[in-house]
Amino acid sequence: MTAKIGIIGYPIGHSISPVFQQAGLDHLGIDATYEKWEVTPEGVGDFVDGLRAPDSLGINITVPHKQAVIPFLDEVDEWATAAGAVNTIVNRDGRLTGHNTDGPGFLRALLVETGYSPQGTRALILGAGGAARGILLALVRGGVDSLVIANRTLERAETLAQLASENGVESVAIPLTKSGEPADALTEAAASANLIVNCTTIGMSHGPDEHGSPLSADQIPASAIVNDLVYNPLLTPILKEAAAAGATALGGLHMLVYQGVLSFKMWTGKDAPVDVMLEAATAEMASRGA
Repeated sequence: MTAKIGIIGYPIGHSISPVFQQAGLDHLGIDATYEKWEVTPEGVGDFVDGLRAPDSLGINITVPHKQAVIPFLDEVDEWATAAGAVNTIVNRDGRLTGHNTDGPGFLRALLVETGYSPQGTRALILGAGGAARGILLALVRGGVDSLVIANRTLERAETLAQLASENGVESVAIPLTKSGEPADALTEAAASANLIVNCTTIGMSHGPDEHGSPLSADQIPASAIVNDLVYNPLLTPILKEAAAAGATALGGLHMLVYQGVLSFKMWTGKDAPVDVMLEAATAEMASRGA
């Protein structure tokens, strides 16, 4: 019996998860298909309940369903509980468990691709949405020494800074200034950061500010690692600025694949062929002109 895996979202047409997940399954000779399903918010409960079928290994979840699936699960692990979101469901004999591999995937990608470990470091997070919350929790659990959260709406940054402080990490909230505005606090935070993570949509293809960058090259220290969670385009404006500054740059495609790698292991019990999956994901984005 061919097993079923997949991803749900609304909309879902943009997802490249089926490309690299299927490449991994095929490479290992696993008899399973990875599909994508567009599920309306009203249909989430019925869809999740259908995952209890014997041929279902589970699914990934993307926006806007990462919170909505939780009431329909039998168990939610600690990572997902802390993040307040589920991106992976695993079916074991009709019992559904929710997980969140975003934070661990983010840390794994950084460690493998750049050698970065959060322990004792200073990090600057740009943005204060759901993605930023997951990144913040991953860095806190990884032992980061201090955090600065920059966001255009300061109150949202302050909420995340409070979360970090409650977990024993020194944290500060500052405004994410636009180009041409005074940027003293942002420039100072960037200058002392070991890691800079862009969790905003600035620089994303077809986004409201697709040609913009949250930081310029003269604000980025050469010693820093700059990780942009945006993966379309593959080389975003902030990554170009990081390269111009001589800093280490890492795109969002790596986090996407590494979080998928962790899901792959949960479903199949096998180590995912990371290189094969990264190659497939990169080729797919290149074919889309990213």
